Parts: sequence; C-alpha cells; structure tokens
Amino acid sequence: MPEPSAPATSTAPTVATGARGGAEVQALAAESAVEARTYLAAVTEVASGSSPDIAIPVLLLATSQLLLMGSRLGALQDIVLDERFEADPGPDVDLEPVRDSLANLFEGLDDYADVVDPVTRAELTTGSLSNDVTEICLALSHGLSHYDAHREVEALWWWQFSYLSTWGERAAASLRVLQSILGHLRLDADDDLVADAEFDALHP
Repeated sequence: MPEPSAPATSTAPTVATGARGGAEVQALAAESAVEARTYLAAVTEVASGSSPDIAIPVLLLATSQLLLMGSRLGALQDIVLDERFEADPGPDVDLEPVRDSLANLFEGLDDYADVVDPVTRAELTTGSLSNDVTEICLALSHGLSHYDAHREVEALWWWQFSYLSTWGERAAASLRVLQSILGHLRLDADDDLVADAEFDALHP
C-alpha cells in the first residue's frame, strides 16, 4: 500500500526580512531601487516634451523593464514588516505637473478601453495612459522614500504590496496600450502612400 504523500507546500521563493533582512534583502532592495529610478527618469524625460518622437518607444521599454522587477517581487512570498506597521515616509511627491504634461503629450491617444477585472468583472471601462504612468510613479516614489531612509524592508514590502494591488495592473495595461499605439504607428499606412510605393517598385 503506497505511503501517503506529504502535504502540498508553497513553492514561492522567500526572502528573509528579519533584522533588516541581511545581504539578501539589501541586494534585492538595491536592484529594485535602481529599476524604480530608471523608470522615473524615463517618465521625467518623456514628460519634458523634449523628444516627443521617441516618447512611445521610451515608455514601452521602461515599462517592460519595470514589470520584470514587479514580477520578481510578486513571485516572492509576502514580505512582512519587522514592526508590523509602515513607518511614515513623509508626504508623497507632487506629480500633478507630470500628469498634466503627459496628458498634453498624449492628446488624442490618452484614453483607452479597459476592463474592470479580467477575472472577476469583465466589464468595459476606460483607462488613461497619463493617469496610469503617474500612479506608477507615485507608488515607486513612495517606496524610494523608504529606501533612501535606509528602510529596505519597508521599501520592498511597499513595492510588492502596491505591485499586486495597483501599479502592476496599471503597468500591464499601459504596456499593452503603448505596444498597440506603436504597432499602429509602424504598421498602419496611408493607402495612397502604399500605392505610390508599389508603383515605384514596379517602375524603377
């Protein structure tokens, strides 16, 4: 008669967080902080309007890279705060100017069709690319406030929690929108231009 199998256990990787977590937490927090700053720098550059012709590709690349960070944190078991409460990181950064600049930059492309929840509420709603990017920046900046105050566990906890609750969803939605916009820009062609190109190819 076969022996009973052992109870199923979670296979999610863990990270030690007690006593500031040691080298493992320090390394993961440092990597995550670099990714957060990289995304914020890309958004700042795009929002400045200095290079509108590359705004979509820059955001597409930055968002793709950021989602790798989020996926890594999301795959971990829940990070637990040492003190079981979040230390006050101070006031959030005012990103309304960034939101307004992005809305102006993406005028005519900012709003898009979305669903409330693809699993539990597949109802159509609308989203905003400028709002998504700003909400992502707010969440990342909040975590950086902890990191810069040498609260690495709090930073990782916040980035993981907010990835699962808000910015991961917004980043995934905005990535799809950015890829769709780029696809239309690259692949949609004016019929007259296509006809002219075909004529030129047939009559060198």
